[in-house]
Amino acid sequence: MRVSPQARAKCVDLPDVWEARAVTIVDRHARKRILLTSLRDRRRYRPADIASCYERRWGIETSYRELKQTMLGTALTLRSKTKDGIYQEIWGTLIAYNLIRLEIAKAALTVKCEPGEVSFIRAFHLIQFELHWAAVTRSYGKLPASMKHLLERLVSLLNEERPDRQFDRAIKAKPNRYAIRVLRKTLN
Repeated sequence: MRVSPQARAKCVDLPDVWEARAVTIVDRHARKRILLTSLRDRRRYRPADIASCYERRWGIETSYRELKQTMLGTALTLRSKTKDGIYQEIWGTLIAYNLIRLEIAKAALTVKCEPGEVSFIRAFHLIQFELHWAAVTRSYGKLPASMKHLLERLVSLLNEERPDRQFDRAIKAKPNRYAIRVLRKTLN
């Protein structure tokens, strides 16, 4: 494959062409996919291994999206002004994400399904609502009952629609970060 002029402009040391290996895989829905990889050694890197790495990578990217868009609301920056505050904010977000995933896994175990079948966004909003409600009532003795109610509601999420959910990779339009001003001409 030829290296694009834009890439060459950014790094003049790039070669004129680069070699890639095309790996054809068939997913569980009998769809044919072609993955391009720089791992060209056929003996060392089997197509099944490359496909499994791709699936794991896609799962990781989905987790990043859940963190950045769902939990942080596409915030551009962290709020903290100090180094320690930034660490605290990052660790707090990661802990919250893992706690949400833990509750999803508990609900999935109850219903005997995969945790990936639970909508992260719906679970996040449900947990957010339940914890907000628990904070408003300020009755710490009722926290275990609230957590039990939360698990029951998460289990009810699993019993709703979402049959044959899949994680197809799709190119989505980037959300516009700035307000769009529409100019209108007045007709005289």
